[in-house]
Amino acid sequence: MRAIDPTEAGGPEVLVVVDRPTPRPGPGEVLIRVAAAGVNRPDVLQRTGGYAPPPGAPSIPGLEVAGHVVAVGDEGDAHLVGQPVCALLAGGGYAEYVAVPAGQCLPVPDGLSMVEAAALPETLFTVWTNLFERGYAAEGDSVLVHGGTSGIGTMAILLGKLFGLTVIVTVGSDAKAKAARDLGAAHAINYRTEDFVERVAEITGGKGVSVVLDMVGGDYVPRNIKCLAEDGRHVSIAVQGGASATVPLWDIMRRRLTLTGSTLRPRDAAFKEMVADELSRTVWPHVAEGRLRPVMDRTFPLEQAADAHRRMEAGDHVGKIVLTLE
Repeated sequence: MRAIDPTEAGGPEVLVVVDRPTPRPGPGEVLIRVAAAGVNRPDVLQRTGGYAPPPGAPSIPGLEVAGHVVAVGDEGDAHLVGQPVCALLAGGGYAEYVAVPAGQCLPVPDGLSMVEAAALPETLFTVWTNLFERGYAAEGDSVLVHGGTSGIGTMAILLGKLFGLTVIVTVGSDAKAKAARDLGAAHAINYRTEDFVERVAEITGGKGVSVVLDMVGGDYVPRNIKCLAEDGRHVSIAVQGGASATVPLWDIMRRRLTLTGSTLRPRDAAFKEMVADELSRTVWPHVAEGRLRPVMDRTFPLEQAADAHRRMEAGDHVGKIVLTLE
């Protein structure tokens, strides 16, 4: 099969199409012929050598795909063959075929394109498990989300609209601020021209937000803590600005704050299947009925994966970048 599987770390130019053996589905797995594959920040980190695949995962990058099931492993449900699905992966998405536990798949409903379906799993699983489960975001809460026009940020805005949250985002330009508001963000703060701590205080009347979803880390963490209301929750999902932070312990104690976080990729199949089941009951009806669609930035054919990574690294995208294989 055609795949992108760099043998060494490097710039986008290492993303070239090569031949690799077609995987075989193991017990409980399905084999998907990939129509489209989402591009995510961890793919960029893996390419540069900063994020090794977890044990047992393919070296081929790619954390989400959409396509059709073409085979099932032992103990698999033969009725799945031929079905359109999207899936969360531990790796292997930048290829014509990928094997994945059947429980990590969700059906692609009528009206949802394969490109859109491939743009859903990674951000949907991530935002659901972190904003709603670890952060306990609930109807009526206000939340602060950094990277408001990224795949994660746009998904947080969309889910926030569906589940009654007031979503405040930070972005890097006035154009992105407008894009975020057009998607449904209640407020969009240009962090290059405004102090987001001061703006959150103004927006919330000094109360603060219930949850901060942070992908920056570093010196953003103590600033985020200033944005939290009493009993607020700070959820870390990435450390693009640094993996260490100094936090005000007395303030955390006094205001009963919670600092938590998670990484999704290394979690086992049982956890991911549990989340897929939750999403199928709570979120997927909104997808099936057309109320939830991913925000799409641009598509590139597999052969232009290097250009897709350059687009992501430039930071100009709004929404999801997807590779196409059909």
